[in-house]
Amino acid sequence: MQTVTTSPPADQTRALSLSTIAFTACFAVWTIFSIIGVAIKAELDLSDTQFGLLVATPILTGSITRLFLGVWTERYGGRLVFSAQMILTAIATYLLTLADSYVMYLIAALGIGLAGGSFIIGVAYVSRWYDAGRQGTALGIFGAGNVGAAVTKFVAPFVMVAYGWHGVAYVWAAGLAIIGVLFFLLAKDDPELVERRRTGAKAPTLAEQFAPLRNLQVWRFSLYYFFVFGAFVALALWMPHYLIDVYGADVETAGMAAASFSLSASLFRAYGGHLSDKFGARQVLYWTFGFSLVLLFMLSYPPTDYVVQGKGGPIAFSTSMGFWPFVAVLFALGFFMSLGKAAVFKHIPVYYPKHVGAVGGLVGMIGGLGGFVLPIVFGATLDLTGIYTSCFAILFVLVGIAVTWMHLSIRAMERAAHGTALDDLPSLPEMQAIHVPGKTVMPRVLQDWRPEDTEFWNAKGRAIARRNLWISIPALLLAFSVWMVWSVVVARLPAIGFDFTPGQLFWLAALPGLSGATLRIFYSFLVPIFGGRLWTTLSTASLLLPAMGIGYAVQNPETPYLIFLVLALLCGFGGGNFASSMANIGYFFPKAEKGNALALNAGLGNLGVSVMQFLVPIVITAGVFGALGGQPQTMSDGGQLWMQNAGFVWVPFILAATVAAWLGMNDIADARASFANQAIIFSRKHNWLMCILYTGTFGSFIGYSAGFPLLTRLAFPEVHALSYVFLGPLVGALSRAGTGWVSDRFGGGRVTLWTFAAMIAATFGVIAFLWTGSFIGFFACFMALFFLTGVGNASTFQMIPVIMSREVPRLMPNLGSDESKRQIAMESGAIVAFTSAIAAYGAFFIPKAYGTSIAMTGSAMGALWCFLIFYVLCVAITWAFYTRRGGLLHDIEQGRRTAGTAPLPAQ
Repeated sequence: MQTVTTSPPADQTRALSLSTIAFTACFAVWTIFSIIGVAIKAELDLSDTQFGLLVATPILTGSITRLFLGVWTERYGGRLVFSAQMILTAIATYLLTLADSYVMYLIAALGIGLAGGSFIIGVAYVSRWYDAGRQGTALGIFGAGNVGAAVTKFVAPFVMVAYGWHGVAYVWAAGLAIIGVLFFLLAKDDPELVERRRTGAKAPTLAEQFAPLRNLQVWRFSLYYFFVFGAFVALALWMPHYLIDVYGADVETAGMAAASFSLSASLFRAYGGHLSDKFGARQVLYWTFGFSLVLLFMLSYPPTDYVVQGKGGPIAFSTSMGFWPFVAVLFALGFFMSLGKAAVFKHIPVYYPKHVGAVGGLVGMIGGLGGFVLPIVFGATLDLTGIYTSCFAILFVLVGIAVTWMHLSIRAMERAAHGTALDDLPSLPEMQAIHVPGKTVMPRVLQDWRPEDTEFWNAKGRAIARRNLWISIPALLLAFSVWMVWSVVVARLPAIGFDFTPGQLFWLAALPGLSGATLRIFYSFLVPIFGGRLWTTLSTASLLLPAMGIGYAVQNPETPYLIFLVLALLCGFGGGNFASSMANIGYFFPKAEKGNALALNAGLGNLGVSVMQFLVPIVITAGVFGALGGQPQTMSDGGQLWMQNAGFVWVPFILAATVAAWLGMNDIADARASFANQAIIFSRKHNWLMCILYTGTFGSFIGYSAGFPLLTRLAFPEVHALSYVFLGPLVGALSRAGTGWVSDRFGGGRVTLWTFAAMIAATFGVIAFLWTGSFIGFFACFMALFFLTGVGNASTFQMIPVIMSREVPRLMPNLGSDESKRQIAMESGAIVAFTSAIAAYGAFFIPKAYGTSIAMTGSAMGALWCFLIFYVLCVAITWAFYTRRGGLLHDIEQGRRTAGTAPLPAQ
């Protein structure tokens, strides 16, 4: 733990005071676009998305440079780095006044963003003057320099009214330059730098400074800061525009009201540092996240009109938040965010006293990127939904994720410290007196599970494992069906009266992929927490929400587009189920049978896409559920459709699968996988390479499945596409289940290489036939693509355990034989789960790429050319790292082919 006892109090006060003043000035410049951006928006007639990009661009530079400025501060000292940074930023602020186009404003904004890097300079500099017992308070006082945002909000509107926005830029640039010169003249070098110069010790190398960044804990701190700081910056930039548009306030009133938020989110940071020193940073973060959830829920609830059918007739009322209540709630939110900012940075010098610059730089960079990304997301979401409070709804979800991850991590640390003692306690402490061990044991938990024991496996293990597998497969099939149902629904919405643009329809087809891929990251780690039986039951039952929601929403053409967006996101529950299902089944089978079990689970589960695309076009043509299903919708050509059946048809099957999972599946008591242990894969180069390759195979399969129906309908409107499109996912799923032996015989690397080469040719064929207007050629080439994605899905998964069987012994030579095998199995399974999560984003990006290409060029060929180039990249990666002579898999696959032996089973 860091201690500084030789610094006189006067020097400490000097360093803290000068740093706080400098940071305040820098922050005032960093947020200058929150005021002058309003004038520039009107001057250039910018859209909300363009405005969001403009005000967020400085945040991008300030965020990225934090990582490097923190490292340079540790090497060269805060006095030199802080002064140079302020003077360079002042020059960039002056040059802003010379810009004459939107692009030039963006370029100038990148230079102004350097002001945001001042934070990590000050943290690294100030923390070296104080011991650990007072660092929280000192850094809290320094962090209160965020009040610079409030200074801009209070003062800049009046300067702009009097002298124009150019006057604001001149004054802010001159003030920052003066403070930069004074800081260099008045500040002193920190004690550690002075001592290093005195002794002639070398500065730490970049490798030493960046070493802690491989710890998952650092990235968890980064997520916290993404909200408490990134969201603060985003709201500080967004609020003047929000208040002017929503409440009709003038620029002075909007600036003052927004400044109250910036003020509370800045000044109380010093108090947050004091509370962190007194009660602990963890406790303060719980307060921050808990109250933020409540306040953000209040802010995210849009003005709504209600009509309730009462006893005496309709009762009408509405809910909305007035201007001053809004400002008061926003002020309270800023207060708790300020406490959280201090609490996050209280952790860093305590956990990483020798790496404050690097770790703090990364945390600060991720937090700052929140200030860049979130305004863009706010603007895009507003353009998409038309609901102003959507920005607060986004933050509500973000806080929910952060507090959940924090709590689970804390519980994991407590269990690591106390062993099984915590698990023996009742859920409620007051029940300790009546708690009887054994009475609270969950049913259907396998306390003794030894699949590698041949006698145990043959006696009863195989039967139990197969029962769980055959219950899991239909549940996963239903998950894929619900996940991809929008790919068919969107193709029929215009015919029944929904006036959505092609871009809006592609968004509906793409969003399930986005949410499903994101949920996979979390679902991968939930089976050890909840148990396979309980989580399969819950995750399968969750499919009822989008299935029933779609059934009701499509019956009324007046249903708001926002409702469809929410339902599309909820369909992502089905996409997330894949990761947890694969993780769960993997625990049941021995290594000798695990590959086949996972292939069956994944391949037959993937059939859900084809089943859906075959079944939905049939059931929507008849009143399958009679009066219970609702009235049919009349099409523009006079025909009738029961579009609600696209959702309702899955309900009885989901209910049956849920009951079957609860009654027939099992939990395994010792199926525990430490998230921290699995996080080692994030430092493995081949994890990221396989993410790229699996995105090229499975990402293509699921993305093409999502976008193929709508693309076919738009490109060939004369063809009844829904009668044929189910064949693509069917071919892809069957080829995955049926071609695993090819990789076993020839090697996964070789098969993957030739698969991508063939996908390049097939994609070129799709482009050519789309250009000539030949549906038969277009369809045939797409069938080839689907087939190849299935082959590639099997071959890339086959590569992972083989790669790790070489890498783990090399990277961890001190492990014994049994430990090495366990490590290989653990890392292989974790990489499989993580790559499947990343690749699932293809379900979002491919349909979205179609929509963007059509909007920009009138054709999907631009997107297809991008896919072709990506496959070329995949060929290059596969050859360079795995299959060329000297590549990681070359000798293994060459030897196996010669000897005729089988490779390791796919995990």
